[in-house]
Amino acid sequence: MIHKPLRSIAAMCGGALTRKQAEEVMIQGVSTDSRKINKGCLYVPLAGERFDGHDYADQALASGAGAILWQEDHGTPPEGPVILVQDTLVALQSLASSYLKESEAKVVGITGSNGKTTVKDMVTALLETKFKVHKTQGNFNNQIGLPLTVLDMPEDTEIVVLEMGMSGRHEIELLSSIAQPDTAIITNIGESHLLQLGSREEIARAKVEIISGMKPGGLLIYHGDEPLIPMVLAEPETKKPDSFNTFTFGTEQDNDDYPTGIMFHGRGIIFTSHRHSGEGFSLPLLGRHNVINALAALAAAEHYGVSDEQIREGFSGLRLTSMRIECIETEHGVTVLNDAYNASPVSVKAALDVLADMKGYRRRIAVLGDMLELGDNEQEYHAEIGRYLSPDMVDMVYTYGPLSVHTAEAASPHLPEGQVIAFSDKQALIDALVQEVSNKDIVLVKASRGMKLEEVVDALKSLHNGTAL
Repeated sequence: MIHKPLRSIAAMCGGALTRKQAEEVMIQGVSTDSRKINKGCLYVPLAGERFDGHDYADQALASGAGAILWQEDHGTPPEGPVILVQDTLVALQSLASSYLKESEAKVVGITGSNGKTTVKDMVTALLETKFKVHKTQGNFNNQIGLPLTVLDMPEDTEIVVLEMGMSGRHEIELLSSIAQPDTAIITNIGESHLLQLGSREEIARAKVEIISGMKPGGLLIYHGDEPLIPMVLAEPETKKPDSFNTFTFGTEQDNDDYPTGIMFHGRGIIFTSHRHSGEGFSLPLLGRHNVINALAALAAAEHYGVSDEQIREGFSGLRLTSMRIECIETEHGVTVLNDAYNASPVSVKAALDVLADMKGYRRRIAVLGDMLELGDNEQEYHAEIGRYLSPDMVDMVYTYGPLSVHTAEAASPHLPEGQVIAFSDKQALIDALVQEVSNKDIVLVKASRGMKLEEVVDALKSLHNGTAL
């Protein structure tokens, strides 16, 4: 993490020290939470709609903060080492950008509608076989989280892998300007954030913003099956570095890399690709879509000189962020595919494809909750999922939420009677599901995070001898 004297911190964030005698105070790390103060850290108070971190500056100093940032329009700062700045959030971002520029670390930026966290974890696993790597933890992928991730980076980091999220235009542009990636990955363009952006074209423009801060000569790795990305790249309004290279991955054979063979085994996949046609790579993951994610990670690893042998080592030790198709075996013999972290039409179809590929189970059951933030066509997107369902994919479907009613209505005509049930009450769904499932069933749980369907997963995990504890 950042470890510098206060005079350097002030210069890096564009602020002014209130006490000259504090210039040599050493700062170790940064916190925006007054409840999580490590001795000697810099406390950065941020102001939101319902809170103002400046109110807790005295508490932060008393807890051991080495110094604080203070926004000039917030009155008289407290006694102690203080750096005055015009805007504490902008100062935090400037500090992170300066810290990155002073380091020798290469930057890999990752965005996309779906799969960016999985690809982040994959890229990290592969690069770690050769380099000292630091990556985004959890969901620290926004205008606050990304700077904090950077400032937590050890000084000897060789590559930092940064996930970049957004809800509207110009947010990724800001993150790209802070990170200035050497390599950028766009996993795909989906329907998430249609509510805010209105069209897939605008979503594509928002994602392509990742190259706006890219260093000249950088590499853009993107999903070549998506025509909107090259369309946006060709638009004169798109901000691009002076020169950059591209690499495409996907299912189509006109991409730079694509799968040439996929074989399922137990709880994973073995695959070969166009650029790696020899011995296959083994993924400890479910789903054909994860082979496509792996191709993006392969491209990044190959760009940084990671060998095929090291790539196999990295994939074998891969650990993903929780609630992304976790395969859970319950004591009751029910297998749960927990994918309750987020949902969009693309990711729901991918999860259903995983369920369809799971052979050897007594029944395949899908529990589907609402997909949120899909805009004016949200009902049609849910109905589209219902039409996608088929008897050879799933034996029973439980839906939850007012939008998922449209999924149930669209699925019912082509699934056997009584095998599609819509619920408006989550506990009623849980009660019915717990009574229904039995040994050797497999249950997929998929919904947007706001539906909190991890409660369904918890109920299934507590099953014992046919009864939820």
